[in-house]
This record gives sequence, structure tokens and C-alpha cells, in this order.
Amino acid sequence: MPADTVIQPNSIHSDLQHSLNKMRNAFNKAPNPSRQERIERLDRLHNALLNYKERLIEAVDEDFNGRAHAETLMSEILPTLEGIRYNKKHLSKWMRQSKRHTPLILFGSKTKVHYQPLGVIGIVVPWNFPLFLGLSPLVGAFAAGNRAMIKTSEFAPKSGEVLAEMLSNSFTNEEVLVVNGDVEVATQFTKLPFDHLVFTGSTQVGRIVMRAAADNLTPVTLELGGKSPAIVHDTFPIEEAAKRIAFGKGLNAGQVCVSPDYVLVPRAKINAFVKAFAKAFSTYYPSLKSNRDYTSIISERQRDRLLATIKDAKEKDAIVTEINPSNDNFEGSRKLPMHVVTNVSDDMRVMEEEIFGPILPIVPYETLGDAISYVNERDRPLALYYFDWDHARAEKILNETHSGGVCINEVMTHVIVDDMPFGGVGPSGMGHYHGHEGFLNFSKAKGVVRKGKFNASELIAAPWGNKYFNFFLNFQLRRFRKP
Repeated sequence: MPADTVIQPNSIHSDLQHSLNKMRNAFNKAPNPSRQERIERLDRLHNALLNYKERLIEAVDEDFNGRAHAETLMSEILPTLEGIRYNKKHLSKWMRQSKRHTPLILFGSKTKVHYQPLGVIGIVVPWNFPLFLGLSPLVGAFAAGNRAMIKTSEFAPKSGEVLAEMLSNSFTNEEVLVVNGDVEVATQFTKLPFDHLVFTGSTQVGRIVMRAAADNLTPVTLELGGKSPAIVHDTFPIEEAAKRIAFGKGLNAGQVCVSPDYVLVPRAKINAFVKAFAKAFSTYYPSLKSNRDYTSIISERQRDRLLATIKDAKEKDAIVTEINPSNDNFEGSRKLPMHVVTNVSDDMRVMEEEIFGPILPIVPYETLGDAISYVNERDRPLALYYFDWDHARAEKILNETHSGGVCINEVMTHVIVDDMPFGGVGPSGMGHYHGHEGFLNFSKAKGVVRKGKFNASELIAAPWGNKYFNFFLNFQLRRFRKP
């Protein structure tokens, strides 16, 4: 089955299972690729990305009906290339067997951990970053010696088409296979008995994916989302915080799983923050509708959802400030101006659901302790952002809140650091990948005991109570006396 073929509805499961079986058979014939083989695959991916760079960028632009080429290059192509480079540089060290401490009872033996590829990795890709969120897990899978099947998003069909062509021209279908298709294909894909499944998407769908994987006891990495907060301390310059948050919130028009979802601001500075945020956003995007730097909403359905969220907030007495610097008319366009929402309440959709778009609620707080409590009373987010020059208070935030990742005086950029794990916690996900954690995530760490010619076990074997056993037992008990 060619990598760029859409599976037909009447044979979805059998076609997918056939492809998985074929890939697993190939893996079983070569279950432990050498370092050179893994690097060669990473090199092929690197070269393919460079060869298809412009076509991939144009495909994403077409799927969004308008996304800046620079944004796709910066947020999808370059981080993937950086990830490939990082994995290649450290692969030799990661693959090395690690010696471990051997307990006294195994005297004469040696212990170590052997890192082994899992087999075939399933990767489910969302629409918001249809390149990076498919290729970044693939980099980790390749580095760990695995093969992979990738299910692209039906909401980014052009990206999926070009990605499939790129990978099919660089790899065999026994190394990596791209599957395009609708929601039924995605459903059947998650039911396959992969050796590991990576899903990036909403918490709601993540629960469904995990239930499907459970039938096969397939381990999962879930990269979900949630409402990632930003906290601005009272001493931090409000204009600077607004500029940094506006930069992140404007990327992909807020359609990012780690986009700031709401901002906790000292009550007395709410109006100042709204004004500063509007000024900063208008500087980055002086116009919207005709501005190729500002991304469209991915679909009419998503735009309607966001408009309904804004309407719900207004009906419940929120104050909504639309930031539309050039007073564009958005009729007939999928673009949506930024909306800042104040006077929010917990019963509003804007505070109940992950926003995933250009809407930013502002929540007032009195003390830092109040802000911490507000975050901790809600689901653990994928990211948390804190703005404060004081190191001690920043450490307090790290110690007293839970989130997948944290940026201090910054937003979102932790995702592109290859030397750190990326992943959620609780409702925002489970498992990690990127860098060394990605290698470990897609490997089996196999414990190994090697015994030599001397067999110490026979000295303490039954019948119990022999002199060697008594000596060993008394020696051990003396070691483990109460402190």
C-alpha cells in the first residue's frame, strides 16, 4: 500500500492491520538497528525535509487558508531539523549499556541495563502543527531503532498528502508509513496493537484513544492540552509581560496546545494589562485580514466554535475587547481578531474549555498565594508561565504548582528545547518525548544479570540453616538495623 494512499472505508481495519503486520515482520528480521543504520534514517529524514521544505510550507498555508511561511519554518521545520541533529549527536551515548549496582546476594554477578527498540510506533498527528507533531515523535522513534506508522489529520489534508509523498520517496513502507483518511480511519488506527502509541490532541479524544489502546495493552504517550495559565507578579513590568504574552498568543492565532489560555493579573493592573496587550498585539499585527503573518482559523467549524465562546461570555456579562487594529471586516474570512475577555466567571465556556484560538481571558488575583490556589484548584495544565524577576518566588511557583512544563518570563518556547522532556501531567497528558526522554520513551530498558563461573547461590541454597546461609543472613540483618 503506497504511503500516500487514502484507505478505503470498506477495508480500513484489514488494510491497516496488514500494513502493521508487514512492518512488524520487517522489524523482527532486524530487531536492533545499529547506530549507523539509525543515523542513516535520520539523515534521510533531514534531507527529505530540506528537499520538500517549500512544498510542506505551502501545504500548511493551504490547509489553514493562510498561515505565514515564516511561522511554519520557525515552528515546524527548524525544530524538527534541530531535533534530528541533537539525536544524532547523542545517540552513541544513549545506546550504550549502563552498568548497575549489584546487590550482595548476587555476589559474583554483573548487572546492566540494555536499551532495545520497541518495534512499531503509532503516531496520531493533530491539525494545528501537522508537520512537527508528526515528525518530532518520528525522530525519537528512529533514534531508538523503531519503525513507525503515522496517521495525519483529516483537517490538514494537503499537509498529509505532501508529508506522505516526502516520506514514501525517502523510506520504504516497512520503515515508515503515512496513513491519510477520515475520523473512521483514525479510530481504527488507534485500535491497532502497536508497540507504543503517541497521540496529540484534546483531552476528550485522548480518553477515547487510551481506552482503545487498553484493549491491546498498548502503552501510550498522550500529549493533550488544557488551560495553560500565565501568572504576572505585581512587581513585573506590565508592559513587558503583555509584549511577551502577546507574542506567544499570536502564534498560529492561538491554535497551539501550549498557548497561554488565561492570564492571572493583579486586580489593580487589569486595565493596564489589557491596554498594553492590545498595543503589543497591534504592533506585531498592524492589520489582520490581509496580513499573511496572521494565521487563519483552521476551519469554519472551529471559527464558529470560537465565536460561540465569545457570544457566551458576552451573554454572561463579560467585557470583551476586540483587537482589530485596521478595523477589518472579517465577513467571508476564516481569520478572527484577538479578543481579550475580562470580568469572567467560572460558568463561562471561555473558562471551562480549552480555548485554542485568539481569545484571552484575564483573571484578577489579590496575592500570589491566591493565584497559586486558583491554578491548583483546576486540572493540571500542559504548561504554566510565570513573570517575575525574583528567583525565590519563581522557585515557589515550581514547587507549589503542577504542570507539564514551565517558562519563567517567557511563553511556549520550552517545547523546542531538545535537551528537556516535553509532556503533560494528569488531564494534560502522560509520558514524555524529545531528546533523551524520547529515546527512553521509545525503548525497552531491559535489566540483565550475568553470572560467571562461580555460583554463590549454592552456598545459601536449601536446606536452609546451613552455616553459609546463617552467616549471610546475620550479616545482612546487621546491615539493615534501624537507624
